[in-house]
Amino acid sequence: MQKQRIEFEATKMIYESATLKFHGVDGFDVYNISIPFKRDGKRYLFGRVERRDEWARSWVRLFEETGQDEWSVVEDSMIYTLEDPYISEIGDELVMGGTHVQYQSGRYSTFFGYFFRGTDLHNLYYFTTGPNKMKDIRLVPLSDGRIGVFSRPRSAEMRGEFGSESMIGFTIIDRLEDLTADVIENAPYIHGIFGEGEWGGVNQAYLLDSDKIGIIGHICYLDKDENGGELKVYLNMAFVFDPTTRESSNLHVIGSRSCYPAGPAKAPYLVDCVFSSGIVMRPDGKADLYSGLSDCQAGRITIDYPFARHGLLV
Repeated sequence: MQKQRIEFEATKMIYESATLKFHGVDGFDVYNISIPFKRDGKRYLFGRVERRDEWARSWVRLFEETGQDEWSVVEDSMIYTLEDPYISEIGDELVMGGTHVQYQSGRYSTFFGYFFRGTDLHNLYYFTTGPNKMKDIRLVPLSDGRIGVFSRPRSAEMRGEFGSESMIGFTIIDRLEDLTADVIENAPYIHGIFGEGEWGGVNQAYLLDSDKIGIIGHICYLDKDENGGELKVYLNMAFVFDPTTRESSNLHVIGSRSCYPAGPAKAPYLVDCVFSSGIVMRPDGKADLYSGLSDCQAGRITIDYPFARHGLLV
């Protein structure tokens, strides 16, 4: 992946680059957002809201688009005790997920993925929980009406068995009521995505008109800065997955921290970090890629459509 990153930086085509502005949350950073989505004729996104000097003490708030790359908090919307929100549209329902960190006696204990659903954006209901210590669980509607589920187990034992620190699993359920921790935990793995010492996951999944699934995700590895300090490198990546053959293809880097405007980092080891949200198609056929930036900000870059020759978004 380090080699792929060098090749990407030498040939990348970035047509626009912007840092998003958020209004109504003074004193807080907004980062690791969901993709923008439309509801009731307006454009929204969910964002992680947190003070710069605090960790694992964040809330998810709803924001409405109020200008070019500008978003304002929806004052009377629900506030969720979550991190890193993401959304899927399943039928006429909106599903919003995020990571809930648990504490015991004032100290970090563990975390779970929580899922909310509903047809009213302002009245979503908590309905299920993912496996212990698993992030990056994502849903995608399939052409036959069923629902694809991507998992992301990560552990030291996994590195010993597979070489990579995490894997991506995939399974299919018939309806949202079937989404349980056991189903997610037992999703069969997709092999060949991550190399030695790498980790990552799915951030947004899109059904293509070829019945394949286009994936926007993140892929990560450890590096050193110029002073020998540890860096956690997070890159925006894309690949295509065939749910019938269970084969993945065309994994490639689509964005890095240098593609976005310069900005602060929550910690020195996060200066080279972008956490993908997903893409939104543009009228010109290109795609706007949204991403969290160094656990402080959110940004947008315009790129070429990442699933060319594999199908169009449904």
